[in-house]
Amino acid sequence: MQRSICPRKRINRPAGLAGLVLLALALLTPWAALAQGAARTDIDVLRYEIDAELDPQGQSLTSTAKVSFSMLSDYSTAVRFDLNNALAVSRVTDSTGESLNFDRDMKTFTVTVTLAKPMRKGEQQDLTFLYGGRLSGIEESPIYGIRFASMQQEFGYLLYPTRWFPVSGYTTDPYEWQIRITTPSEYNVVSSGDVTEIISDKGMVREFKSSRPNFGGSVAYSRQDPSVVNAEGIQTRIFFRDEHASLAQGYGQETGKLMRLLQKYYGLPPLSNLVLVETERGAPAAYAAPGILFLNSVSLGETVNSRLLANHLSRQWWGNMVFPESRNHLWIFNGIARLSELLWLEETVNRAAAIEDRESLYIDALTVDYPPALQAARLEDYSPEYWALTASKGAAALEMIRSLMGDETFFEFVKASVDQFANKPLGTGAFSRLASEFANRDMGPFFIQWLESNSAPEFKLEYTVLRTQQGFRVVGKVKQDLDTFSMPVKLLVETEGNPEEQVVEVMGPETEFVVETFGKPTKISIDPDTNVLRFSRDLRVLVAIRRGEQFAEIGQFNESLQEYQKALEVNRSSSLAHYRVAEVFFLQNNYQAAANEFREVLNGDLKPAWTEVWAHINLGKIFDVSGQRERAVTSYNAAIRTRDNTAGAQEEAAKYLQKPYEREGSF
Repeated sequence: MQRSICPRKRINRPAGLAGLVLLALALLTPWAALAQGAARTDIDVLRYEIDAELDPQGQSLTSTAKVSFSMLSDYSTAVRFDLNNALAVSRVTDSTGESLNFDRDMKTFTVTVTLAKPMRKGEQQDLTFLYGGRLSGIEESPIYGIRFASMQQEFGYLLYPTRWFPVSGYTTDPYEWQIRITTPSEYNVVSSGDVTEIISDKGMVREFKSSRPNFGGSVAYSRQDPSVVNAEGIQTRIFFRDEHASLAQGYGQETGKLMRLLQKYYGLPPLSNLVLVETERGAPAAYAAPGILFLNSVSLGETVNSRLLANHLSRQWWGNMVFPESRNHLWIFNGIARLSELLWLEETVNRAAAIEDRESLYIDALTVDYPPALQAARLEDYSPEYWALTASKGAAALEMIRSLMGDETFFEFVKASVDQFANKPLGTGAFSRLASEFANRDMGPFFIQWLESNSAPEFKLEYTVLRTQQGFRVVGKVKQDLDTFSMPVKLLVETEGNPEEQVVEVMGPETEFVVETFGKPTKISIDPDTNVLRFSRDLRVLVAIRRGEQFAEIGQFNESLQEYQKALEVNRSSSLAHYRVAEVFFLQNNYQAAANEFREVLNGDLKPAWTEVWAHINLGKIFDVSGQRERAVTSYNAAIRTRDNTAGAQEEAAKYLQKPYEREGSF
C-alpha cells in the first residue's frame, strides 16, 4: 500500500533542501526564542576542554566540559549557555574550584550561571560543567522535529546543534577545542581535529584537538570499520550501514570529484581528507562539521546524491573556514551552499538543468515576505522560512551579483572572500565592500535592495517603434513599483534581422530607454534570461503554490488551501494549483472533492507535464477506494498512454493495474 499521491520531485523546492523541513512555524515557538538568543551573546568562547564517556549500551554519556571565555559586555554577573535538556548538570565550578549557582530554562534549552564576582569587558574566566544524561534519539531536540543526537548499540552521533556540551554563540562564535571521547574498545570514533588514541581501563580514549577556531565537537561512533576510498587526491573514510554500505565506493569517488570542482571556485580546501557518516531517518538530511559530513539514511538514496554532497562539501570553506559575523549574515553561507548545487549542475549535467533549478530557487526565495535576509536571526533554525530566506534568497542574490560581474570576475570575488576572511568572521558589510571593488561600482544599493527588504519588482514595458532613415528606433519606458530599485537590466529587441541588446539602468518606478535597430522590431523583452529576482503573472502563481506546499508540509491544510486559491485567482487553469488542492483533499480522505480537482488538472494547462499522468493515477486510486474497479483500470491505462514516467509513474500505474489500490488504515 502506498500513501504518497504525487511524484517525489517538488518542482518549486530545491531538492537539496527537501529533507530539512520542520514541523513548527518560526516566531511561534519557544525554539525561535532560542535561535534569537543564540544570536546575542555577552561572551567570546575561546576554548573547550571536554572529557566525555559514552555508553552505547545505556545510550548515555557523562562529561565534564571546561569552557574558557572572555567577557564582551561592559559588566556582567552571570553568563548563559545552551545545553540539551536531556543532560542534567550536577555542578558548575570556576577557575578557583568554587561551586557556582546556576538555573535551567527548559523552554530555551539554556543554563545561566551566576558568577562568584562580576566580570568586566576583556576579563577571562574558566567554568567547568559536570553533567550527563541519556540521548537515545527520542528526547526533545533544541530544534523541534529534527534529531541531532542518537546513541544506539551499533552506532551513534552527537552533532553540534544538539548542544551536547555548553554552547555560546551558536554557529557564530568559533573556538579551539580538545575533546576526549572514551568508549568501549570495539567502537570506532570520529570527530574533527587531530586525533590520538590511548588505551585505558575504561576502554579506548580518543583525543581530538584543534588550535584553529571553528565549530568542532560533532562526534560519531560505530562498531563497524569504515570503507576507505581514494579519489582525486582526497581520501574519504565512509561509515555506511546495511543496504547503504554498497554505496560507499560511489560516494567516495563523487566526494573526490566534487572537492576538485569546488576547489576551482573557492580555493584550496581546509582539509584534504574527509569522513562521511550515515546517521538515520529523522536526522537532518545532511550536516557539515569540519572534515565530516553526516548524511541521513533517507537522503543517501539508492544512488549517489551529488546535489546534497555539493551543498554540504562547500561548507568546508563556507561555515567551517570562513564563518558568519552573526546569524543575520547566514544568507552568504547558506546561499553559497545552494549556489554550489547550481555549479554542480552546470559542470556535470548542463546549463539548461541549472537554469531550471535557478528558476526553482527564485520561486522559493519569493515565498518569504518577512523578515528580510539581514534579520535571519529572527527565524527558527532549519524552518522552511529559514531555508527560503537564507539559502534560496541568498543564492538568488549571489546569482544576480554573478550576472552583474560576469563569471570570471564573480568567482575571483568569491575566492578573494575566502582568502581574506579565512579563520575570520564575514558579514554583509565587508562582503558588500569587497563586491564593490570587483564590480568596479558601488554595490551598496544592491545589498540594501535585496537584503534589507524582501520586495521584488515586476517589470512592465511601454514603447513605440519609429521608422528612421537608418532603420528603426524603439522609444519606451521600463516601469516597476519599487522606489528603491536600482539595477542594470538587459533589454532585448528581437528584429527581422539580428537582435539588439542594451543594458538599461533601471532606477525607480519609471526608466526611459531608446534602442536603434536596423531590422524591424518583432518582440521586445526586459530581463529575457530572468537574471533578476522578480515577479510576473506566472511566477505569482508558482510562488503561491510553493507557499501552499510549505503549509501542507507542516500539516496546516487550511492555510495551504488558501494559498492554492490565491494561485487559482491569478490563473484558473493552473493544473499544478488544482493538483495541490486535490492532493490535500485526497490526504483528508475527501475523495469526491479530490476527484473534482484531479479532473480540473486534466482540463487545465497541464503545466508541468507530470500533472497529467499523476492525475490519472490518483483518479484510479479514488475509483479503487470507492469500489469502481473498471473505472480505476481505465484511469491507470490513461496514465500509461501518456508515457510520462516522472517519479516512477509508469511503474505505479502498472502496479495498480495488477492489484487494486488500498488506502492505509481503516474507518
